[in-house]
Amino acid sequence: MTALRKSLVCAAIGAGMLAISGASASAAIVCAGHTCWHTTTSYEYPRHAGVVVHEDNWRWGAHERYRFREHEGRGYWRGGRWVGW
Repeated sequence: MTALRKSLVCAAIGAGMLAISGASASAAIVCAGHTCWHTTTSYEYPRHAGVVVHEDNWRWGAHERYRFREHEGRGYWRGGRWVGW
C-alpha cells in the first residue's frame, strides 16, 4: 500500500510541476502590417510601429494574406527590415 501511495504522490507532484511550467510559458503572434512573427516575451512596442499582438492560437481569415518572418531579439518588421530597439 505504501508503494501505491508513493506513486500517487509522485504523480501529483509531477502534474503540478508540469502545470506550473506550462502556465509561465506564454507566447504570442505579433504582426506589423501583413508580416508576423512569434514571440515568447511581452514587449511594449512603440506606438508608431503599428504592431498588433495576437494570442498564440490566432489565425488569419480565409481572404487575408500574411507571412511569417521570424527574428530573434526585441524589435519589429518595417518595410522588409527588422528594426531593433
